Amino acid sequence: MKSNKKMLVLPGDGIGPEVMVQVRRVIDWFDRRRAVKFDIQEGLVGGASYDKYGSPLTDNTLADAMAADAVLFGAVGGPQYDTLPFDKRPEKAILGLRKELGLFANLRPALVFDALVDASSLKPDIVRGLDILILRELTGGIYFGEPRGIEKLPDGQRRGVNTQVYTTHEIQRIARVGFDLAKKRKNKVCSVEKANVMESGQLWREEVTAVHKAEYPKVELSHMYADNCAMQLVRNPKQFDVIVTDNLFGDILSDCAAMLTGSLGMLPSASLGAVDKQGRQHALYEPIHGSAPDIVGKNMANPIAQLLSFAMLLRYSFDLEDDAKLIESSVEKVLAGGMRTADIMQPGAARVSTVVMGDAILRELDKQAA
Repeated sequence: MKSNKKMLVLPGDGIGPEVMVQVRRVIDWFDRRRAVKFDIQEGLVGGASYDKYGSPLTDNTLADAMAADAVLFGAVGGPQYDTLPFDKRPEKAILGLRKELGLFANLRPALVFDALVDASSLKPDIVRGLDILILRELTGGIYFGEPRGIEKLPDGQRRGVNTQVYTTHEIQRIARVGFDLAKKRKNKVCSVEKANVMESGQLWREEVTAVHKAEYPKVELSHMYADNCAMQLVRNPKQFDVIVTDNLFGDILSDCAAMLTGSLGMLPSASLGAVDKQGRQHALYEPIHGSAPDIVGKNMANPIAQLLSFAMLLRYSFDLEDDAKLIESSVEKVLAGGMRTADIMQPGAARVSTVVMGDAILRELDKQAA
């Protein structure tokens, strides 16, 4: 019997609870069939937390997240919260968790399942077999740099200021994550910045190169300007393996890569912190999609991104590679069999509900594990 894993589940708002129910069914399946035991605690976050406690992220929920081995996060937000003060908005919950848990490394895979090749806006031969990973630095850069703000000038105009700033430590730690990930994949890293026009980009390139030379000489390293990378992602995305980049460019490029796959409803993500002296590492896993208020309660949300986020949790937090692959292969088999939720519907496929998609994946897990 493997040791219990402590997990905090935060379904959140909108379709978050609906898709999380399907993941909980899979977790129960692992508990019965794979002897993988989880100590699960569930909490409120985002709008659901604000409605009950007046805060999108309470001190108790934060303490539970700090104590957990991993956090599985749903989605937050909704139009009913749009008029709240900024510090009460549901989105403050995820920002607060990232900050307090020190989640500096954001992993966003872009994987095209064979059955969904035609769902991409690009030609099938461009995206067939695509499997890349964008690694975004998550706690530094222009989103956090100082000075920042909006000021009024003497002539009556206003000026907005944001500061792009990185230190050696911030760059080197994200670079190491990128090189370590590449060693488990195709052994290729492309570091992306704007060293041609930004001093922070120059520093980024120099520090990544230094880490590569000193610690990872057997990993292939290339450098690319961010604008060229955006173009290459839609021209020849399969040239990449791991792309490591800063907060701003990672935000943009990961959304670009996401749409290569055809649906945000299919994409997971992971946010990782540093490994402490006791070997513990804070981590949070969430789907890329939002709370989708327009389809709440209609039993039509796609649960696959949430489920693949759980697979990433198994892989990166609990070192259960075989179990992660079992989920991924089961999803692939179900899609190959022609089942589709509304967001990935194709001609000739069978449109199914959230619950039926969950049923199908559970049946496939049974087959795969037999």
